Amino acid sequence: MDRSGGGMARWFRRGLGNGRPDPGAAESAPRDNAGGEKTHVTDTGAGGSPVPAHPAAGTWQEVTGSGNVTATHGAKAVTGIDNSITLNLPPEAHPPTEVPARAGLDALPFHPGLFVGRGGELEELDAALEGVGVALVQAVSGLGGIGKSTLAAHWAATRAHGHVPVRWFTADSPAGVQQGLADLAVALQPLLARVLPVEALAEWGMQWLACHTGWLVVLDNVQNPADIATLVGRARGGRFLITSRLTTGWSAAGASTVVRLDVLDPGDSLKLLTRIAVADHPGRDMSGAAGLCEELGHLPLALEQAGAYLAQNPFITPRAYRELLARQPGRMLGRRAVNTPGKRTIARIWDVTLDRVTQIQPEAAGLLRMLAWFAPDHIPTALLRAAEPGPDSQNGPDGQDGGDGAWETVGVLSAYGMLTVDPAADTVSVHRLVQAVARTPEPGHPHRTPEQIDRARRHATSRLHTVLPQDWNNPANWPLWRELLPHVDALARHAAAGTDTHTTARLLSSAGSFLNDQGTIRRAIAYLGRAHTTCLRVLGEDHPSTLTSRNNLAYAYHAAGDLERAIPLFERTVDDAVRVLGEDHPSTLSSRNNLASAYRAAGDLERAIPLFERTLQERVRVLGEDHPSTLTSRNNLAGAYESAGDLTRA
Repeated sequence: MDRSGGGMARWFRRGLGNGRPDPGAAESAPRDNAGGEKTHVTDTGAGGSPVPAHPAAGTWQEVTGSGNVTATHGAKAVTGIDNSITLNLPPEAHPPTEVPARAGLDALPFHPGLFVGRGGELEELDAALEGVGVALVQAVSGLGGIGKSTLAAHWAATRAHGHVPVRWFTADSPAGVQQGLADLAVALQPLLARVLPVEALAEWGMQWLACHTGWLVVLDNVQNPADIATLVGRARGGRFLITSRLTTGWSAAGASTVVRLDVLDPGDSLKLLTRIAVADHPGRDMSGAAGLCEELGHLPLALEQAGAYLAQNPFITPRAYRELLARQPGRMLGRRAVNTPGKRTIARIWDVTLDRVTQIQPEAAGLLRMLAWFAPDHIPTALLRAAEPGPDSQNGPDGQDGGDGAWETVGVLSAYGMLTVDPAADTVSVHRLVQAVARTPEPGHPHRTPEQIDRARRHATSRLHTVLPQDWNNPANWPLWRELLPHVDALARHAAAGTDTHTTARLLSSAGSFLNDQGTIRRAIAYLGRAHTTCLRVLGEDHPSTLTSRNNLAYAYHAAGDLERAIPLFERTVDDAVRVLGEDHPSTLSSRNNLASAYRAAGDLERAIPLFERTLQERVRVLGEDHPSTLTSRNNLAGAYESAGDLTRA
């Protein structure tokens, strides 16, 4: 329709296909004008007689606007006294009921020639789409980049499903659904594009689906089930295949089957990366490819992105890419190869998702930043329930109060696939690449400023320190220690030592002491040494925590048999403890006992025995005869006597 006079034309929807208006719609003639008078809308070139609907068109079509409107290609447009315009479609136009499906109308955006794995999921779709209904393709986490659209496109293009036509709607908004329906209408009856606006075309397409069978429509990347509810409710004769990052709400939207996607298995993951990377350079070095796949968490889009980068840079090995990823995750996951779509990068997709999530739950980004410092799998919900003690804990959006708000935030993140929940195990999990991006600072970024990242790291440290039992010697606490230790390891690995706080030092000191008692001495020394260095930097030489950390480090060296390092540390600790805490302080007595034990282990009984004797006397005086530490000193002294061959005193 061509329009002059500057007005805005609008197509007024009628009941196309049955010759009657939609329920509740005004009759096309006569009708009320602006003054309430009944009048026929007439064709000014037909002597004032009413313009009937053409039988092939099904009913009147009406648009409104100011000024004159001229229809083209045989359609008639008439301006009424209230500026309403009635459009009669040309004779060659047909209602939806009279337009059959035909070959050549399929429209898929891409056919992924490079496709690996997913055999089980393809079979699930085969079974799901045999009957009438809705099949929903989505990831377990709903995570962007897991391959939902790729699976749907591959299935639609390659399986013998027998559906005609096959149409693809980009359904991430109501406008996208409308455009998909309009495109269907034009594909079925091209002349409609010249006489109907998009709203009318969409209604025509909707009615065509409603009165035909055997079609397949892929609704890709649905953001809100409400956006497709009308379409799914009205069009019952075909099949819908829906992809979405959302993990909830689909049964209410009419989905009868949910095919849940997980990441690729390691073999398929390696195959996908290798095929892309060696396509142009078959003899290139692929060393470290399996390790890179593991680091990428076997996520298809991340593998495709890395493979394209490697293909473009044949002198960069997968091992080198992995090192770049470890140093600059935000940059590498946001980087694309030449001639690849700019928005299809992991970082971009997740930024868009997080924008949407934080509109619903503003605290979601903060919680995700905190979870990014833990191990990716089996994060106990106790870490979400913990309070925020200590000077390192700062109020702000990165913490939760442990109440219902935390669980609501978890629910929203889970619904958008940014984490997965396991209520039976009372844990949550976050994909390792989501974590890598979430803890990478970027000035000016809405979700990852350096200040936000620092605050999240402090919260994660405080949560761990609060939940971990301080009595690591008690066997009853060992299961919880073993459950939480991977998260301590992750925090220590991802946080730079120079950012450690007093709380970090206390956490690592406790973890090191537990590991030492469990016989994992090398890791214990690493944690205890880092804790001591942090105490020196943050608290100074004479702080009691610094003295304790030095004592614990010396104790671990002793356990490792490295007495050359243990004894000087013990000697310095005793001297400083006497000066700072006093001769009779329990920590001073413990340090003296430990030094005596190191002397004995070194075979220096001449220094060990007098020190044991002195420690025992002072513990009896300060702590009493029956105190556990007193009993320990008495036992140690007896052992030293025995080592000296003095069995009478032993």
